[in-house]
Amino acid sequence: MIARYQTPEMAALWSPEHRFRVWAEVERLALEAWEGLGAVPAGVAERLARALPAGDFEPEFSERVAAIEAETHHDVVAFVRALAERSGDAAVRRYLHYGLTSSDVVDTAQNRLLAEALDLVLAEMEDLLAALADLAVRYKHTPAVGRTHGVHAEPTAFGLRFLSFYAAAQRDRERLRRAREAVATAVVSGSVGNYAHTPPEVEAYVAGRLGLAPEPVSTQVAPRDRHAEVLAALAVYGANLERVAVELRHLQRTEVLETTEPFREGQTGSSSMPHKKNPVALENVSGLARLLKSNLQAGLENVALWHERDISHSSVERVILPDTTTLAHYLTRRLTRVLRGLVVHEDRIQRNLELTRGLVYSQRVLNLLIEKGLERDRAYRLVQRNAMRCWEEGRDLAELLAADPENPLTPGELAAAFDPAHYLRHVDTIYARFGL
Repeated sequence: MIARYQTPEMAALWSPEHRFRVWAEVERLALEAWEGLGAVPAGVAERLARALPAGDFEPEFSERVAAIEAETHHDVVAFVRALAERSGDAAVRRYLHYGLTSSDVVDTAQNRLLAEALDLVLAEMEDLLAALADLAVRYKHTPAVGRTHGVHAEPTAFGLRFLSFYAAAQRDRERLRRAREAVATAVVSGSVGNYAHTPPEVEAYVAGRLGLAPEPVSTQVAPRDRHAEVLAALAVYGANLERVAVELRHLQRTEVLETTEPFREGQTGSSSMPHKKNPVALENVSGLARLLKSNLQAGLENVALWHERDISHSSVERVILPDTTTLAHYLTRRLTRVLRGLVVHEDRIQRNLELTRGLVYSQRVLNLLIEKGLERDRAYRLVQRNAMRCWEEGRDLAELLAADPENPLTPGELAAAFDPAHYLRHVDTIYARFGL
């Protein structure tokens, strides 16, 4: 992922220095497990541990791995050699990587990294959920025009938009939690996954210490449907982030202007038009969400590998797993900032509600006419012909209906038909489903 769209946390998590540190931890834990089984002399794992940094490796270690890989053309072999060199211990050199194949280290560490990455996304989502809940509650009883097909439909509560986004984000959170659980497995089962050289006890020990579950059945690698599930959950999440962004972009159009994203002092909207205040952050969310969605396709293609394994998935995952989790973290943070600074123009909300001179109350009038005794078809035609005159003549619908000799509604009943409170009377019930 290019630095422009990274967050510091994800940049550190997916760095070679952190990845190699997790690889080293898998190697160390495997040695501990072997010691417990009596196959490796006691103390070897501890001697390796003394050679490891307290945190991530320094860049020089990554450079040494890269130098060896230039010769071996195999990243894990290069890593093991560099780690053995670093230890300077004969016993570590002898037993390091004992009974393991590359995927035992790489897949176990990668699944651990994915779990860490999803934890970062899930933690960031809490701020997003709080921002959506705040907006939903703040505008819970604010009448606004609802739109279908982009056309004014009926009054609704402005806050319900944000409550709908809040509900979707809650579902996204549950999907990501399930995906995290699904991918958090360890694979220490050997070259074809049958534990021929490494017993299941080693896998169970490594898994337990890393907070993972042993993979119930592997080949040499973890089944890639687990990774596809992560990418699917992130793709749906991206689609929902885009849904919020698209709605707010529409609401910022000059003709609508019910909301605007934050525009900070010193910010410019155009190199040529000084008046411009564009929804650039929201457009950024819409654009990058496309990557979240498109990376799923590559993840699905990775599921079907040859026999016990091939490495057609490997190059793909080096790109899509860091990129997708990084983008999800970045977009969550960026959209949350927009929501926290969102400017809501309540005067424009009211103006837009009244823009069509009462047309948005047509169904309420229709129902009252039916209750008054008119057949539905006759009532519909009565309202529709006056609605068409309202469109064409620019007159208020209530005024036209009051003058229509076929209208049986009293002035009081007609006035009640144009009260937006009728459309908000069940809002509390909807909010109560979310404890808001």
